[in-house]
Amino acid sequence: MAVAVETLEKLERKMTLSLPLDTIQAEVSARLKKMARTVKMDGFRPGKVPMNVVAQRYGYSVQYEVMNDKVGEAFFNAANEAKLRVAGQPKINEKDGAPEGELAFEAIFEVYPEVKIGDLSTAEVEKITTEVTDAAIDKTLEILRKQRRTFSQRAHDSQAATGDRVTVDFEGKIDGEPFDGGKAQDFQFILGDGQMLKEFEEATLGLKSGESKTFPLAFPSDYHGKDVAGKTADFMVTVKKIEAAHLPEVDDALAKSLGIEDASVQGLRADIKKNLEREVKFRLLARNKTAVMDALVAKAELDLPNASVQAEIARLLEGARADLKQRGIKDADKVTIPDDVFRPQAERRVRLGLVVAELVRANSLQAKMEQIKAHVDELAASYEKPAEVSRWYFSDNKRLAEVEAIVLENNVTDFVLSQAKVTEKAVGFDELMAQN
Repeated sequence: MAVAVETLEKLERKMTLSLPLDTIQAEVSARLKKMARTVKMDGFRPGKVPMNVVAQRYGYSVQYEVMNDKVGEAFFNAANEAKLRVAGQPKINEKDGAPEGELAFEAIFEVYPEVKIGDLSTAEVEKITTEVTDAAIDKTLEILRKQRRTFSQRAHDSQAATGDRVTVDFEGKIDGEPFDGGKAQDFQFILGDGQMLKEFEEATLGLKSGESKTFPLAFPSDYHGKDVAGKTADFMVTVKKIEAAHLPEVDDALAKSLGIEDASVQGLRADIKKNLEREVKFRLLARNKTAVMDALVAKAELDLPNASVQAEIARLLEGARADLKQRGIKDADKVTIPDDVFRPQAERRVRLGLVVAELVRANSLQAKMEQIKAHVDELAASYEKPAEVSRWYFSDNKRLAEVEAIVLENNVTDFVLSQAKVTEKAVGFDELMAQN
């Protein structure tokens, strides 16, 4: 087999392969003989079909398979011999002008780029920090109290107020016509919790049990109900029952009901602080990791293999279609989504993946088993039975691979932070928690 490799443009290469015809024919004959032992055809007993009949029926398809197998094998052997790191699948076509007794092929493909990472000591990274304050603990305590609130019916002449649970009947019409989801009886919601649109809550506030009110409600253009999104409906709401909320006191009984080991207010606050600090740690890590990766990509020089970008676009496209399907969009798999929608994101992912891989290789930043175990233990710590959660992670190679990828990224983050010019910026707890 003769091989020649030619550079076309940047990462694109062309390889010319030639294969002896007798190698192809010998493999075709071997496969047809094997088929003849089991093939079933009308008029013949199994295993008794003549070779010429088998060849006539299956020869073309078997030859096609053999050509694909042998050329593919020859290509990847030649690529390995030439120490080429092939990106994506090659495009292989038969070539004219081969010497007698041979078949010639031309393979067009891309290789992974050389990645050059600049001086990281000149990279600038803003690292954010956040402190878990007493105010953050108080706010969490308030959420826990709300989750355990109870309700009791108010007096008949009481007005509905924020925090009350109201039971209502309502009916909405658009241009005088009812619409799906626009009518309900004995519907309950809590005023101020944001379950209902603002106009609905405002209309209900101040009403007494037995009172009704008619009001216009403009559905947002991005409302989940597509039939009414962007339209204005006329609603009538009737209040049937008003219940006042009662929040439990912050005391030892609350701590005990929450299963806190140290069933005291002090123990409850300590437990909340520990959980908040764990959440803050993961959020800070995610934010700072993004800043590090931005700085790392800015310091790198490389060409992007189009095959890798297209493969990433395909993955993003598949994810988008799955998301649309989950939302109940009909024929989500047929929705036209242009590649350019995902190209910037795909290019960033591919670039980042190549740069991170090079940094890991050059500085031995691979995830170690003890690091993976420590990360799993940390993830499991917030659950009631940490040991079971740890076993769940270690029982599945795919789940473990996901943890390994996170640990590797953490190693890269720590390495870049140790090299770069880092400035710290304090961010408030609420600001950090409000960010996605």
